[in-house]
Amino acid sequence: MRLTAYTDYTLRTLIYLGMHRDRLATIQDIADVHGISKNHLMKVVYQLGLSGMVETVRGRNGGLRLKLEPEQINIGAVVRHSETDFYMAECFDPASNACTLAPACALKGVLGAATAAYLRVLDGVTLADLIAHGAPPGGRADKAIIVWK
Repeated sequence: MRLTAYTDYTLRTLIYLGMHRDRLATIQDIADVHGISKNHLMKVVYQLGLSGMVETVRGRNGGLRLKLEPEQINIGAVVRHSETDFYMAECFDPASNACTLAPACALKGVLGAATAAYLRVLDGVTLADLIAHGAPPGGRADKAIIVWK
């Protein structure tokens, strides 16, 4: 299973905002820290604003911040919201499935179970969990390495 760049940027944005609760952040701040396109982040932030997870403040001194507490942001829900589909193989998409093995193949069931297990793990994680594991003691939170145990 691989996340799209869009979902990766969504998670990076949420983590950054969670680690910088003391101030408004800008899209440029996040783009600079992660070395990613400001234009891509604008789309991400727009959708996060629509979802109610992020508050955007307009104006000269504007920026963005979490609208919800990190404990309220479930990573499984974020991934489901930002991914377009979870088609692990051609046979998952009824519109384009042309696999001749589909009627007798058990692979779809195995991959479906694996995807469900993957999402169950993500459902057990909140943004608060990621921030707690990623913040180095006395270090710079914007350079934290996130390690999940």
